Amino acid sequence: MNEAASRVIFVSGLSGSGKTTAMGALEDLSFYCVDNLPPGLIDPFLELCAKATPPIAKVAAALDAREASFLRGFPAAVDALRRRGAQVEVLFLECANEVLVNRYRETRRVHPLSPGGSVEEGIETERRLLADVAQLADRVIDTSPLNVHQLRELLVRHVAGGARETVVNLVSFGFRHGVPGSAELLFDVRFLPNPYFEAALRERTGEDSEVAEYVLKHARSDALLEQLRRLLGFLLPLYEEEGKAYLTIGVGCTGGQHRSVAIVNALAAELRAGGREVNVQHRELEHVR
Repeated sequence: MNEAASRVIFVSGLSGSGKTTAMGALEDLSFYCVDNLPPGLIDPFLELCAKATPPIAKVAAALDAREASFLRGFPAAVDALRRRGAQVEVLFLECANEVLVNRYRETRRVHPLSPGGSVEEGIETERRLLADVAQLADRVIDTSPLNVHQLRELLVRHVAGGARETVVNLVSFGFRHGVPGSAELLFDVRFLPNPYFEAALRERTGEDSEVAEYVLKHARSDALLEQLRRLLGFLLPLYEEEGKAYLTIGVGCTGGQHRSVAIVNALAAELRAGGREVNVQHRELEHVR
């Protein structure tokens, strides 16, 4: 394995400090995430990642104090990886005791290291078990003043050098077949001229250039796309501030074959021209291919 081409981030910290949020942020940054990987399995696991198709070059692993026996071999494993040229970083999430106690009270969870005792005892036990890992950390992040969105943003900026833009998923559909459950924003374009009533266009779809031209040439379509452009220009930066990874937008017409397809394709082209990552799904066309 060419470990010099690999990036490995180990995430540890106190229970309740935000490890789940941190791992979720790394997963959205295309890291392959695993929990509680024993030090003895790190090398074999990275070998498997290197042999994957395509090779997995970015890996994140969470370390839990409940696996204390595994932690003893962790410093040696990190040192061995670095000597072989791997890009390794250890992140440790710290948090004030009183904040952790409040978080456990709010969620009504028991501390994993003190299932029958007090949260405070569990926190102190965990601090002792993780002392060596904390000392090894390249960066210690105090999550006491942070909410989940702020922690996510901090991690994205630290790992990627900037906030990750929200990815837009555009879904065309037909209202007669039901609204897509994944859609967070819905737009009804049934007010646009319908190619279905043109005999030469009826059996075609919005993917056809003549159908798309028929839909998009009207002033209503221009006005709609302009309003959508302005709305998304306002909303997307706000979603990014909140750390939203994906926004799913449904665009519907009657059958999901013509108008919604043409509008989704036109909107996708505009967003991509502006540098936005966009995924497109034409739901009803999947059933006729």
